[in-house]
Amino acid sequence: MKLSDLIHIDDIVPALKAGSKKQVLHELAALAGAATGMPARDIFETLLQRERLGSTGLGRGIAIPHGKLPDLAQLYGLFARLSEPVDFDAADGEPVDLVFLLLAPEGAGADHLKALARISRLLRDPGVVKRLRKSSDRDVLFSILTEPLASHAA
Repeated sequence: MKLSDLIHIDDIVPALKAGSKKQVLHELAALAGAATGMPARDIFETLLQRERLGSTGLGRGIAIPHGKLPDLAQLYGLFARLSEPVDFDAADGEPVDLVFLLLAPEGAGADHLKALARISRLLRDPGVVKRLRKSSDRDVLFSILTEPLASHAA
């Protein structure tokens, strides 16, 4: 699975302003709602429900909030760099500044898991994370996120 199948250049937010985890989720839901045609409130509620199960803050300043929606047509991704890091209840206690939202249709099963694994693998690469933090240019961020995995190893 390629990230270019999940995310488009318009789904990159180089400097999202939010003061809390809840506000981050609210902003992401509004952006995702506009892009997918889904009600932002449904997306927000889905993300909040998932966070209640346990934080999607992975550590090292990265979060991958995700959820499934019954009327969503296909997998959808959105990436945001936060203007200021926010507490995301991550296991390591570090505030989050890089967020990759993943939404999936209710019946996506394996595709949802494959997409989560692909995003997680990419954001575990210290070189990729460093490059994402250094750039505030939408085109550059998109390029970093969608380049083939092999080039991340170099």
